Amino acid sequence: TKSLEVTRSIQLSYGGWACQGYLPHAGTSLAGSTGRCRERYPSAVDEKTTESSRQLRFLVVDDTDDIREVMARMVERQGHRADQAVDGVEAVEALQRGSYDLMLLDLSMPRMTGEEVVRWIQQHPEHATGLRVVVVSAWAGDKRPVLQELGITEVLPKPFRRQQLEQLIAETI
Repeated sequence: TKSLEVTRSIQLSYGGWACQGYLPHAGTSLAGSTGRCRERYPSAVDEKTTESSRQLRFLVVDDTDDIREVMARMVERQGHRADQAVDGVEAVEALQRGSYDLMLLDLSMPRMTGEEVVRWIQQHPEHATGLRVVVVSAWAGDKRPVLQELGITEVLPKPFRRQQLEQLIAETI
C-alpha cells in the first residue's frame, strides 16, 4: 500500500526498516523501526537553531501515526517544537487553542481533509496569523490546481529530507 511505501522510505532514509505481513483472522500488520535515527542525528538541537534567536512552533498533521511521529521528531531534532494532529479536525482544534509558525499538512485524511483545513483557515484567519502552510504529500501532483486555487504554493514530497526541512526553517526564521 502507499502508506507502507511512504513509511518504509522515511524509515530507510534514517537507517531503520519496515515490513508488512498478513495473518489470517488478524489482517495486515506493519512493523518497523527508525532505530539508527539517534546515531545519525545525536544532537537534539542543530547548531543553526542554536544560533537563531527563536524556536518555531510546528503543527504536524497526518493520519498515519509513523509518518506523523517521524516528521515531528525531525522538527524537534532541529530544536523546534512540534505538536501533532491525526486529522483535520484535530488540526482545527489545535489552531483554535494556540498559534503556530508552520503547519506540515497531509492532504488525504479522514474526517477533514487537508484541503478542508486550508478552507477553514481562509474562513478563520484570526486563528492563522503568521501561519505558513506547507502541504506534505506523496501524490499532490493531481491536486496542484486545487492547491493553487487555495493559495498553497509550498508542497514537500513525502517523505521529505532533512535538508528540505532545514531550508523551510531557515526561510521562516
